[in-house]
Amino acid sequence: MGDDGGGGGESTADLVAAYAYPPGWAGTGAGERPAWVRANMVTSADGATAVKGASGALSSDKDRQLFGVLRGLADVILVGAETARAERYGPAQPQGGGWALLREGRPATPPIAIVTGKLDLDLSSPLLRAAPACARTIVLTARSAPPDRRQQAAKWADVVIAGSRHVDLATAISALADRGLRRILTEGGPRLLGQLVAADLLDELCLTVSPLLAGGDAARITVGADLPSPRRFRLGHVLEAEGSLFCRYLRVAP
Repeated sequence: MGDDGGGGGESTADLVAAYAYPPGWAGTGAGERPAWVRANMVTSADGATAVKGASGALSSDKDRQLFGVLRGLADVILVGAETARAERYGPAQPQGGGWALLREGRPATPPIAIVTGKLDLDLSSPLLRAAPACARTIVLTARSAPPDRRQQAAKWADVVIAGSRHVDLATAISALADRGLRRILTEGGPRLLGQLVAADLLDELCLTVSPLLAGGDAARITVGADLPSPRRFRLGHVLEAEGSLFCRYLRVAP
């Protein structure tokens, strides 16, 4: 990657430095945010987040390299149930290129945390049953979810109640932070990202713009965000590789 349009070949170490979490963010005092919530999304040049229901066609080797770095830096990966189904999520897998150093002092892989108010998951999927003991999948659900499904999910995953009828994302993020999972990476989907934006819980957006025109009626990167006015973010950097733009935006505090 390069920031001058030259399409350079940025190393993993360069990406780790470029996407390091801001120093001093992780305060614990009254009124301070308990976690840093970073989103990683990909879109076509005309704004589509998926081709035929999945994002893989919008990605590239450099985008996948960044995907691995952001996962390695994170304490936990937050996804919506719809995305977990559409993208056939499984447990995070170790990557090459210095992954072990990224995870030093932490479990070898970050756990996946799924937001699902109704607990409408495939409870036999590898995402629940194949997760390692050191990174058990976390299910963030509501008290109104069927008790039998909560009980069944708890055999394979850590079930966290984060709301009565719906998942309250502020409660969910605080629950993850209480577990020491304070560097939260969300990979969507658009509805979950929209809810995070609407609740003013998003601290950073890492957006890959792919040099493709997808057409169709695919969703934007946020869906359903009912905002009284647009949220303000500042541009941290723009990198370029293979025609894709890698944009990093940081929240501007009100």
